[in-house]
Amino acid sequence: MSILDAVRNRQSYSKVTEVAPTHEELLPLVAAAASVADHGSMRPWRLIELRGDDRLALGAALAASAGVDGKEAAKLGEKPLRASLLIAVVGVYKPSFKVPEWEQEAVASGVAHTLSLLLDDAGWGVFWRTGIHTRSKPVAKMHGLAHNEKLLGWLYVGGKPEKRKPEKKDKFNPSRAISPL
Repeated sequence: MSILDAVRNRQSYSKVTEVAPTHEELLPLVAAAASVADHGSMRPWRLIELRGDDRLALGAALAASAGVDGKEAAKLGEKPLRASLLIAVVGVYKPSFKVPEWEQEAVASGVAHTLSLLLDDAGWGVFWRTGIHTRSKPVAKMHGLAHNEKLLGWLYVGGKPEKRKPEKKDKFNPSRAISPL
């Protein structure tokens, strides 16, 4: 399959099975994702694996971030349990007069997207979850983020379900997205 075909066929899987890649299986994919364009080779990103009880801690941090308890907290607490592996994508901002913070965040986003494509190509179901809680103090503390780091979201990773989603019926018109000057 060509890269074009792989990108065209990629889809998010909001429901994945419990099986997930091991740490060792992730390493070559992360190494490949690190080839994303990176002005100054700063590598302004890092990834954090969350498995097992780490996901419960994230659920508690999400509830604390939202300031809820009881049923609402339980509902938020279940979200990280939708996959047995979550990969937190962290932007690590480094002082630079040549590479502004937005560009460093774009690199981290590029790594996340490339990794999601590589995981999909390796047979894993993936979806990227973001939201207002990514920048909250309880969630940052739970991930052990430094003052120069921001959480961009999580890649939820697991096995692809047997039932495949219907093909995309995208009405995207590329000629509207790109035009000559």
